[in-house]
Amino acid sequence: MPRTPAPLHDVAIVGFGPIGQMLSILLGKAGHDVIVLERWPSPYDLPRAVHFDDEIGRIFQAAGLSDEVRAVTDPVPDHYEWRNHAGEALVRIDWSGTGPSGWPTASFFSQPQLEAVLSKAAQEVPTVTVHRDCEVVGLEPRDEHVRLITAGSDGPGEVRARYVIGADGANSFVRSGMATTVTDLGFFYDWLIVDTFPHEDATWSPMNWQLCDPERPTTIVSGGPGRRRWEFLRLPHESVEELNTSETAWRLLEPWGRTPDNTTIERHTVYTFQARWVDRWREGRLLLAGDAAHQMPPFAGQGMCSGLRDAMNLAWKLDLVLAGSADPDLLDTYTSERSDHVQHAIGMSMALGQVICVLDPEEAAARDTRMIATGADPRHALPATPPAVLGDGVLKRGADGNRAAGVGHLTPQYRVTHQGQTALLDELAGDGFTILTDSQAPCDALDAADRDFLDSIGASIVALYADQAPPDAYLDTDNGYLPHMREHQHVAAVVRPDFYLFGAAATGQELHELIGQLRDQLHQPAAPSGVRPAPEPLLAASDQ
Repeated sequence: MPRTPAPLHDVAIVGFGPIGQMLSILLGKAGHDVIVLERWPSPYDLPRAVHFDDEIGRIFQAAGLSDEVRAVTDPVPDHYEWRNHAGEALVRIDWSGTGPSGWPTASFFSQPQLEAVLSKAAQEVPTVTVHRDCEVVGLEPRDEHVRLITAGSDGPGEVRARYVIGADGANSFVRSGMATTVTDLGFFYDWLIVDTFPHEDATWSPMNWQLCDPERPTTIVSGGPGRRRWEFLRLPHESVEELNTSETAWRLLEPWGRTPDNTTIERHTVYTFQARWVDRWREGRLLLAGDAAHQMPPFAGQGMCSGLRDAMNLAWKLDLVLAGSADPDLLDTYTSERSDHVQHAIGMSMALGQVICVLDPEEAAARDTRMIATGADPRHALPATPPAVLGDGVLKRGADGNRAAGVGHLTPQYRVTHQGQTALLDELAGDGFTILTDSQAPCDALDAADRDFLDSIGASIVALYADQAPPDAYLDTDNGYLPHMREHQHVAAVVRPDFYLFGAAATGQELHELIGQLRDQLHQPAAPSGVRPAPEPLLAASDQ
């Protein structure tokens, strides 16, 4: 008798850390059949990542987890400060208040608590099935699906899925089944990470700071509510083995007033900070996300953040492909867009690390003199970095076929009022593409084909008014969108589901043409041009 094949799932996600969890939530909420395969029988219960920014808060919001995430995080009330050996401020970065995405500029958390929130949410989605103690040991791509072989007490044995996402970390098994290469920048530093529970309920000011002391560069930050983290650079004469002991951890904590009488060490471990990325994140039906696709030093706090941006970018594209609303080649833009963006984060992290990890006293003194002379202003004290912008992909193109200037920036999120309810834009506009217009007038240029297309991809039209909005329109409550659009003479902007700007239009006719471009690109994605024009701020969060 012929063997009955395993059920065919839409997506198999290998790995159930924060990136796999977010992907399962986003794809499951979109109605897709998702199976998750996690090799470990229970969640890892010790800290790792500790920081996310306002854009990542917006991603949690998109997953429907605003309240749950806020309950397990500490927003930063002040600044992030770097000091030299003498205690003088070298740079002071304002992390207080609300960021352009409508969330706190910086938040700190304990990863086990955050993962518990994400795991619970994922497993409550009816179309998501999670298997723990289920290691993927075989991978066989086929024309119409991928066949996976699993081992472990909860393993189904065989899994078939239309697409497989490797969210299985730096030693990714899924990546081992791909032919892609890795670019490694050879940036290696060993740091002792010490996560603690201080016994007292103290206020730490500043909440997060960096000691740039050539005798021992040290990081002191929040580890989430009730926790503190110290990070100590390994010095050239020290071995990893002698650094990674309880005795060494207590010896290094003692100058900071931390002893067994007032502190509990939750964990100590040595991490090797690296800077590398995979050159191709998609091969056919195999895709990579998070640490499986890239690793970076933590100096900018963008490791997990970058993985969650991967999840947001990949989820909306895979959703449209699975639904038949976009060509599978759309998935190639996942690499071109995210790889460029993550290389920016890696470059920024390395630049910061090269400032922090100075062990030569004379070099450190010269650094201190230069930075102090700037008045600790990060715009002048830190290395200049270009704006974080997507690489080429699903973005407006000019008459020459190259991407238009100013596209690919993260757009801000302000409050709007609709039908008597005031909330952040995404909460009222919903998921998917958002077309922001200055009043209803630009929409008059959209024809029936435009509107049918927008309906087919779940897009929302948000007609904005400065005051006296018609019943079905939106009031620009915070005066955030319309002044910016009018300053740049734009009557409309198309915002992608991952909050990045697809393009803007100066007239209703240009909006019609812009929607036509989007339709064409979803079905016939343009090959990346490799040409990146100078950015122009168009609803750019960095300019708000």
